[in-house]
Amino acid sequence: MQEFDFAILGAGAIGSILGAHLARAGHSVTMLARGRRAEQIRGEGLRIAGLTRFTAPIHVIDEPTRLRATQVLIVATKAIGTAESLRPLADAKIGYAFSIQNGVLKNELLEAAFGSEHVLGALANMSGELLPSGEVLFTRNVSLQIGTLREAAPGPAVRSVAQTIDASGVRCAAVPDIAAREWSKFAAWVGMAGVAITTRAVTWKYLLDPDAALVLVRLVREVRELAARAGVTFTDDVVFPVATLCAGPEEEAVRRLNDIGAHFRDHSPEHRLSTHQDLDAGRPLEVEETLGHAARTAARMGLSLPLLDAVYRIAAAIDRTSRATRENN
Repeated sequence: MQEFDFAILGAGAIGSILGAHLARAGHSVTMLARGRRAEQIRGEGLRIAGLTRFTAPIHVIDEPTRLRATQVLIVATKAIGTAESLRPLADAKIGYAFSIQNGVLKNELLEAAFGSEHVLGALANMSGELLPSGEVLFTRNVSLQIGTLREAAPGPAVRSVAQTIDASGVRCAAVPDIAAREWSKFAAWVGMAGVAITTRAVTWKYLLDPDAALVLVRLVREVRELAARAGVTFTDDVVFPVATLCAGPEEEAVRRLNDIGAHFRDHSPEHRLSTHQDLDAGRPLEVEETLGHAARTAARMGLSLPLLDAVYRIAAAIDRTSRATRENN
C-alpha cells in the first residue's frame, strides 16, 4: 500500500502551490484531481509563476477511492460539495486532515469524515490564481496557520507538519487558539467577499473607498456577534486586525482599512479575492457554504444580523443570475 507524505484534494491555485512546493522539496505528494486538470498536471507538471517560477512533476490520482494512506490530507477545493468530495476518502488511512477552505463549516465536515482526533484547524493568508494556460500565479505568501482544535497549543507532530510546509517555501506555522483565528479570518473574508462581489473592484480600491470600507467594518462586527455566541473571541493575528476593527468608533476602523488598502495598492495592486476571481471566470460561488451558512446559523440562534443576511441574499442572487446568463449564452 503506497502511503504519501501529503495528499492534496483540489488542484486549483492554492492546492497547486502547496503541492508544487512540497514535491520540489522532495516529499511524496499526490494531487487528487479530475478531468482536464488531472491530464494537464500529468503532462506538464505543476507550473508556478509570480513570486517564484518553477515546474514540479507530481503524482496524480484521478479517482479518490484509490488513495489508501497519507500522513497529511490538505483539502483545497472550493467549499461547494465538500461532504460529497470527502466521501470517497472514507476508507483511506489519514494521519491529519485540514482544510484551507473559506468558512467555518469545514472542520465539522472533516470531523464527520475522519474523526476529531485526525482534524486540524487551518487558515491561509496567501493568494494565487489558476490561469487558463494551467500555470498558477503565486501572488501572496504571508502565512498558512495550522493548529489543534481542542488543545491549547499544538504538539510536536503538528509543529513538524508546519515546519515541513514552511521549509518547502510556503510560509507556515503551528499556532495556538486556531479556532479564534479561523473565525477571525472568516469575519475578514465575509467583509471582503461582500464588497468584492458587489463592486467587482480589485482589493486595494474597495479598501480605500470610504463607503465600501464602512460596509466591510459593519460586516466584520456582525460576524463578531455570531462568533461570540460560539464562545470565540476575535484576534488580530489574521489577514486583517479583526479584533481592532471591532473596537472603537467606526471611523477609526475605516481609517485602518484605508491604511491596509494603501499597502495592497503599493505591494499587491492586482490582488483579487478568490470569490472575485470565480465571479470573473464564470465559476459557481461558494455562497451557501459560507455566507449562507453564517446567516442560517444566526437565524437558528435568534440572532439578528441584517447586513450579513442582506449581503448573503445579494451574493446568492448574483451567483444565480450569472449562472443563468452563462447557461443561456
